[in-house]
Amino acid sequence: MLQQWWAEYQPEQYPWMGEVIIAVLVVLSANLLLSAFLRRLAVRFARTHNLWDDSLLEASRRPLILMLWAVGASYVLEVVGNSTDAEIFPLLSSARAMGVVLILAWFLVSLVRQVERRLLSDEYRNADEPVDQTTVMALGKLVRSTVIIVASLMVLQNLGYSISGVLAFGGIGGIAVGFAAKDLLSNFFGGLMIYLDRPFSVGEWIRSPDKDIEGTVENIGWRLTRIRTFDSRPLYVPNATFAQIAVENPSRMLNRRIYETIGVRYQDADLMPEIIRRVKAMLEDHPDIDLGRTLIVNFNKYNASSLDFFIYTFTKTRDWVEYHAVKQDVLLQVMAIIHELGADVAYPTTTLKIDPIAFANQSESAIEGRQTHGA
Repeated sequence: MLQQWWAEYQPEQYPWMGEVIIAVLVVLSANLLLSAFLRRLAVRFARTHNLWDDSLLEASRRPLILMLWAVGASYVLEVVGNSTDAEIFPLLSSARAMGVVLILAWFLVSLVRQVERRLLSDEYRNADEPVDQTTVMALGKLVRSTVIIVASLMVLQNLGYSISGVLAFGGIGGIAVGFAAKDLLSNFFGGLMIYLDRPFSVGEWIRSPDKDIEGTVENIGWRLTRIRTFDSRPLYVPNATFAQIAVENPSRMLNRRIYETIGVRYQDADLMPEIIRRVKAMLEDHPDIDLGRTLIVNFNKYNASSLDFFIYTFTKTRDWVEYHAVKQDVLLQVMAIIHELGADVAYPTTTLKIDPIAFANQSESAIEGRQTHGA
């Protein structure tokens, strides 16, 4: 069929054919050159550890090729349109502008996703200065939403719609939607405040003394924050809640505190100074105790059945499991010190004092009463 068409081909009927063939050849050649150039860049960029060059190359690969073909197709259609005077081709200018806007929007959205993916990868997560995952995800969503909205407005402008009218309609509609979706908007702005203030991030352990909220943050959305409780249940908290309650973030503790009161028997009162001295020396020599923080070991109280002294110190670790192991070791060593000195830990006791004379008189009265009753 192609040979038959070529045999019947009359140049005067298709004056644009030569330019079209040349344009197609130019686009194919440019496509090959561009692909080879991008491959060379990929090899060179792979030798570096720069975040932006890899992201830029990966995000621009397909949009560049599509842009090249779009420019070639636009030129071909323009040549054909000028030669045939077709009525559809006056719309080519608007279509070309919309195509450029959409391709640029695709490139920017891809660039944001590539940067976000690399920042959240293990390579950057384990860096000396790890990035905050919550901030990265928030900025990624915000930038992508902005690009899509701006691109949509530009497309509407090219289609002949007035942006000012669209914005005015959006403003009026926004007021109505604001009244109808007050809770939704409050949760949205609550999520925005979490992203800006960063009281907690994904992966951190939080709790609230005002609400029954405690667990590890798994995701911070625009409306809800998902928390995994310690019994592995998911807890979904509206973001507006965090604007009304106090939130503790134990994950950002500098140390963990050991604060314990220990009672010694009253008969071991003379050993109390030596017990306190040895316990304090033990804590000062303990490899897991932070000596840069407050360390106190002092006799504290005359209790009902014990002489109490307290330990107030901080561990170097913040890990919950490791902290309890350190605390157990400290308490066992304290008990060992008390026993080495011949003392013992007190337990609740009651001492009953009886007057021997009164007891003897009472006993005699009871005996006489029984004898009289027997007689």
